[in-house]
Amino acid sequence: MGSILLLVILFLSTIIGYKMISNVPSLLHTPLMSSMNALSGVTVLGALTITAITTKLIFFGYLAIILAMINVCGGFYVSDRMLRMFKSSKGD
Repeated sequence: MGSILLLVILFLSTIIGYKMISNVPSLLHTPLMSSMNALSGVTVLGALTITAITTKLIFFGYLAIILAMINVCGGFYVSDRMLRMFKSSKGD
């Protein structure tokens, strides 16, 4: 029963997250990336906790950790590129 509940929560949060992100205008997407990195960090912690607690859904826990870390690394990469655009081309 607990495993089914976790799968339902995963499914619903995926759908809700996709709907929320797809409604963000493109002009706001990059500035929101930095704050989303913090949320992705919380997702990594949640995935680590679920992976440590459960034995039946350990594959999904590992998958959640991998995907959340890809999101964190990609977010930092995009944020770094955005900040480099505002740096002056002179020494500093």
